Amino acid sequence: MLSCWTLDADIVIYKTCVRSFARTFQRFLRPIDTCIFRARTRRKLLEFDMASSECCENPPVLNASSGDGSVVESIGGLKAYVAGSPDSKAAILLVSDVFGYEAPNLRKLADKTAAAGFYVVVPDFFHEDPYVPDNIPLKTWLGNHGTNKGFEEAKPVVEAVKSKGFSAIGAAGFCWGAKVVAELAKSGAIKAGVMLHPSFVTVDDIKAIKAHLAILGAEIDKTSPPELVKQFEEILSTNSEVDSFVKIFPGVAHGWTVRYDVKDEAAASKAAEAHKDMIGWFVKHLK
Repeated sequence: MLSCWTLDADIVIYKTCVRSFARTFQRFLRPIDTCIFRARTRRKLLEFDMASSECCENPPVLNASSGDGSVVESIGGLKAYVAGSPDSKAAILLVSDVFGYEAPNLRKLADKTAAAGFYVVVPDFFHEDPYVPDNIPLKTWLGNHGTNKGFEEAKPVVEAVKSKGFSAIGAAGFCWGAKVVAELAKSGAIKAGVMLHPSFVTVDDIKAIKAHLAILGAEIDKTSPPELVKQFEEILSTNSEVDSFVKIFPGVAHGWTVRYDVKDEAAASKAAEAHKDMIGWFVKHLK
C-alpha cells in the first residue's frame, strides 16, 4: 500500500511540475509571439502602403453607359454588364480591379472577348460602391469589399452562368479581381483562369490551383513584382494537372491592361498585346 501511495504521489508531483513548466513556458513565448505578429503586421502594412498607391494610379472615369453590351439586374445575385451571344459554348467572367465594372476600358475588353465567341459577364462586386480615391482610404474601402467576400459572391454567379448551359467557364481578374480568380481556380469552379497584374495572390494560392492558369505580370509592379511572378511560374511548372503560361511585360506598370490612356498609342498597344494573350488562353482551353 505504501509503495502504491508513493507512486501515486510521484505521479501527482510530476503532473504538477509539467503544468507549472508549461505555464511558465507559455508566459515566456507569449511576448515573443506578440513581437513576431507585430513585426509581420508591420511588414504587411508596409508592403500594402507601397503597393496601394500603384493600385490606384490612373483611375478610370467611370461610365455606366459605356460598352456595346448591356447591363442586367441580376446574375447570381449581382448586377452585371454582359456581352456576347448566350448561344456561345463558353462563358467568361471578368473580375474588375477596385474601380469596378463601369470602367470603359474593362467593358471594351469584355466586348472584344465577346467578339472572339464568348459570352462575357462583368459583375458589380462592389454593389455600386467602387473605390473613389478622394472619398475614402483604400484600407477602409477594402474592409467593406474584401476579396474573400468577392469570392463568396462569385460562386453563385458562376453557378448561374453554368445553369444557362455553357459547356465551359473561365475567369479573368485584374489586380483585386485576380485574387478572386485564384480562389475560383483553387475551388475547381472554373476550367481556365487569367490573372492580370495580380494583387493579394500568394504562393500558397498558386500551389493549390486546379484550373489552367495564365499570369500576365508587369515589369514595374510593387504589388506582384517580377520576382514573385517568376516564383508563381516555377510552382505552376511542377503542377502536371494544369497547363500554365506566365509572361512579364517589359516597360509597363501595374494596371496597364485596363487603366491605359486610349490616346497613348504605345500604352494601348501594350494593353492590346495582353488582351490578345488573355483571349488566346481562353480560346485554347474553353473552346
